[in-house]
Amino acid sequence: MTTGVFASLGRWRLLNTLRLIRGLPTINLHTTRVAMIATEAEFDRAKDKLKTLQRDPENEVKLQIYALFKQATQGPCNSPKPSMLDFVNKAKWEAWNSLGKTSKEEARQKYVDLIESLVSAEVLTQNKTTATEDLTASFQTLKVTTENNITTIMLNRPERKNAISITMYEEIMKALKQAANDDSSLTVMTGSGDYYCSGNDLANFTNIGPEGVEQKSKKSAAQIRMYVSHYIDFPKPLIAVINGPAIGVAVTVLGLFDIVYATDKATFHTPFSQLAQSPEGCSSYTFPKMMGTAKANEILLFNKKLTATQACELGLVTEVFPDSTFQKEVWKRLHTYAKLPKKSLVFSKQLIRGVEKEILHSINAQECERLSERWLSEECMKAIMNFFEKKAKL
Repeated sequence: MTTGVFASLGRWRLLNTLRLIRGLPTINLHTTRVAMIATEAEFDRAKDKLKTLQRDPENEVKLQIYALFKQATQGPCNSPKPSMLDFVNKAKWEAWNSLGKTSKEEARQKYVDLIESLVSAEVLTQNKTTATEDLTASFQTLKVTTENNITTIMLNRPERKNAISITMYEEIMKALKQAANDDSSLTVMTGSGDYYCSGNDLANFTNIGPEGVEQKSKKSAAQIRMYVSHYIDFPKPLIAVINGPAIGVAVTVLGLFDIVYATDKATFHTPFSQLAQSPEGCSSYTFPKMMGTAKANEILLFNKKLTATQACELGLVTEVFPDSTFQKEVWKRLHTYAKLPKKSLVFSKQLIRGVEKEILHSINAQECERLSERWLSEECMKAIMNFFEKKAKL
């Protein structure tokens, strides 16, 4: 019976902490079976446990910890109210003063309960993170990790220069959906090895199967449309860390990212007309919007390859870093961004993206319809055959 009571008390403490952090009123637990008075030894142990927390509690929780500690050790607030301009000490004084005539013993118990709840909540979070990482082990073409409020989706086919196969398309969509619903604040996409991504794996065009060319074309276009929709609808800040050359669809969807950081060794190439195809990833809309029609035409129509610096000047890339310090500098920034209030980031992105989300979905549909037509054209088939013939001669 006693074990059941203490298990219930543990759940109550955790629930109250989570409600406090979310700004909800705490729940009062009434019990006539157990006298809830913490001993001095339990109070000391709670102080030690507080030091073991890997993440600082939010400010409101810190103030409650401070107030309960002062009340438990000194009794009701007996110091003069700090100046209005002394914001920090004024907030501490108000938190302590709000406890009124709460006894030292009751404050000691509440302090112990709060610390226990914080420790339990962190253990649950760590377990959830571990479970997420275990789940991502099922990906064949990606490495997906969640750490320090950042979910990282790493394209992981370095032997194929991270070319996007049919399987990778499906897995990226799965990873984006998972990241949209996890507890992280940011999602980062990057590549494994020397390339960020070499675009569409052209083996996708050779594996026709029993469905036939026409059905294959329609199915592929539908997959691309769904793939791009995941970027359009992604609710959190989405950041590309371009570690090397980017080609094709890996470039065109960058207009749907919130930030694009690139090493100075990166290049950006969209060789659509060489393969008798047409743009995707909403680039027929985002590229002219960000860089002007003439510059966008050079890239999307005439296959101009951009250096990282040129891409930055045109607005496709946010900032370029020396390759020697690229990872260090970028991740330092990302860790700083990840500490920002998550809901604020999400709501702000909704305001920015919401204005044109309907337009983007419409553009995406038009581009994919055109792609399906292009894939069935004799011109496209000849271009792809020529590509494979040239590649075989190398």
